Amino acid sequence: MRNKSISSVIALFLLTFILSACSSLTPTPTVTPTASLIPTATSTPVPTNTPTPTATLVPVPERAKYTLDTTIDYDAHTVTVSEKILYPNLTGNQLNTLVIAVVPNLWSGSFNLTGLSINGTPITTYTLNGQRLDIALPDFFKPNEVMTIDVQFMLVMPFAEQEDPSVSRPRIYGFTRRQLNLTNWYPFVVPHINGDWVLHEPWYYGEHLVYDSADYEVNLKFADPATAPIVAASGSPEPQEGFTRYSITSARTFALAASREFQVSSLMVGDVTVSSYYYPFSEIGGQAALQASAEALSVYSNRYGAYPHKTLSLVMGDFNDGMEYSAFFYLSRDFYSLYDGTPANYLTFVAVHETSHQWWFDQVGNDQAEQPWLDESLATYSERVYYENIHPDLINWWWSYRIDFYNPQGFVDIPIYDGQGFRPYTNAAYFQGAHFLEELRARIGDEAFFAFLQDYLAQSRGKIVTSNDFFRILKEHTSTDYSDIVRQYFQNIY
Repeated sequence: MRNKSISSVIALFLLTFILSACSSLTPTPTVTPTASLIPTATSTPVPTNTPTPTATLVPVPERAKYTLDTTIDYDAHTVTVSEKILYPNLTGNQLNTLVIAVVPNLWSGSFNLTGLSINGTPITTYTLNGQRLDIALPDFFKPNEVMTIDVQFMLVMPFAEQEDPSVSRPRIYGFTRRQLNLTNWYPFVVPHINGDWVLHEPWYYGEHLVYDSADYEVNLKFADPATAPIVAASGSPEPQEGFTRYSITSARTFALAASREFQVSSLMVGDVTVSSYYYPFSEIGGQAALQASAEALSVYSNRYGAYPHKTLSLVMGDFNDGMEYSAFFYLSRDFYSLYDGTPANYLTFVAVHETSHQWWFDQVGNDQAEQPWLDESLATYSERVYYENIHPDLINWWWSYRIDFYNPQGFVDIPIYDGQGFRPYTNAAYFQGAHFLEELRARIGDEAFFAFLQDYLAQSRGKIVTSNDFFRILKEHTSTDYSDIVRQYFQNIY
């Protein structure tokens, strides 16, 4: 979620195309064992008490798994990674190409590929163009087969405090004077939907990436353990000899922030550890963000469905932007500076907004470029759900200050590319989306509304949904006519 129109992804202006030569891949031979059924003159009958051998079937994984052996040189701002991707073909189609997102390659010199292989066979022929790595497979990758992709690379982290006045937001990926941020930092296989690999171009605002759910294991160590920073990460930490293992299952992303200046406070919500990472002199804001996020985690678990992970990390970003990742999110440093000691402020409602993305982004995925309303409208309206449960006296304030201050207009279901600027885009996808959900709730009633959201989560968990899915499931929970509301807020009728 993007809450401040300050500076934008500079990818479009710093995009450097790296094109490698193309030639055929060397196929890995597939051997299918067969048994001879023709007896010979010297064949010996099988004794009747010998058990007949049976084949052991290896189950196809539910999702891909990413294992990243990672070494960070914090002072040199470099990251060395050996990555293994176990990728099952769950598309239902035979595939002869593979598309991998390599977002760090949007910054010249940041991504350095040192090795690439598929099923143990080195790959020397590929096309790396901006954020897109294309590989032509030598043979069809059949449904329910599992591919092993090994990638070795080094990241030279860019300095993230250099702002471009021609764009509207800062870059998160990179390092600042006191923080290193690894976001969208590893190559990942993009979703394959309706016969196409889905990898959109970045834009000035909003999010352009679409993610399948996957399992992650990150084995992290530092080049100088004696001066290692404090780490906030998506997964649960497990100290090992010489490194720390972070694991998370059924997640959209794995993000990490590191700083030697972090202070940390934590709360338990059931069996979930919620941790707030902030800088000195921001303790009051850091504690307030922690409290609000813990409260929101409890509210949303009751209203929508269970939170699936064991940790949630909220990080004071050393930049003026906020963003959600799996079990992890950033809050702008400005929100801490402007915090007034009450829940009627940006720090609180953005913290609970980002917390709700653990349901409407992490659990229920969507195409953030083409249909961003599916997560952003629900995350914005979830702020209202938080306030009605925790601070009901502030609901009217929230509507006037957060939602209606900019007199929002426009259709809810616009792609990021049609937003005509950050403010018109957020007015439509975020704030008009909140008004749509409020009117829908009033029309069909609270019981049907929350039953729908719970079922929407249950049916969509781990998937990438569309607007059609949203309205299909909604129709299963009410016979009330709401077509006039849809016509008012949507340019397309679903």
